Amino acid sequence: MTPERFVKLKKILSQRQMDMTVVMDGVHKPHNFNAILRTCDAIGIYQAHFIPVAGGYKPFANTAKGSQKYVVAKEHRCISEVVSLLRGQGMQILAAHLSDAAVDYRQIDYTQPTALVMGEELKGISNQTADLVDHHVIVPMKGMVESLNVSVACAVILYEAQRQRLAAGMYEQRSMDDELYWATLFEWSWPKVAHLCQQQKRNYPVLNEDGEFNKF
Repeated sequence: MTPERFVKLKKILSQRQMDMTVVMDGVHKPHNFNAILRTCDAIGIYQAHFIPVAGGYKPFANTAKGSQKYVVAKEHRCISEVVSLLRGQGMQILAAHLSDAAVDYRQIDYTQPTALVMGEELKGISNQTADLVDHHVIVPMKGMVESLNVSVACAVILYEAQRQRLAAGMYEQRSMDDELYWATLFEWSWPKVAHLCQQQKRNYPVLNEDGEFNKF
């Protein structure tokens, strides 16, 4: 690994937004699943969540362009489980959903801890999910169609969140705790060695300022 790559990895990891996430509730098309993960990486989201669809699918394909290596995708059994978890972390829970209570996505304060729920491609979120979340948001449409592709809508909303957070200086200061930062930095820098350490239940070696470490 070159020193330049190590500097880049440290910079990207330092900008990860630990209090922002996406929940995919029944997103079943692999290209949409992967495109959302790719957007999460671009925005600086550390972890996404998903409730798998019946029958499953192969979530990591070319659409992700390797971003699955840098965004943790955590599986849950049901939407109530993940909502309870995230609300316990102090997050406001939003859902992209057309309803009488829905507001323009730009009216939300995304500098607050935020989780965005994206529903199934054809039907959107369920009635249960709609009742569980705090706010419904929409992307205003001026054409004949009533909705965007789920991954496109997710990207539009997340880039508004990024805009607000950049203006607030939230990417200038690391929010990840030291233990997770150094562990993740090692996994990103030396994935094969990290996997070996995990198999052998050994602590990761300490990285020096150039991203190198002493041999075992």
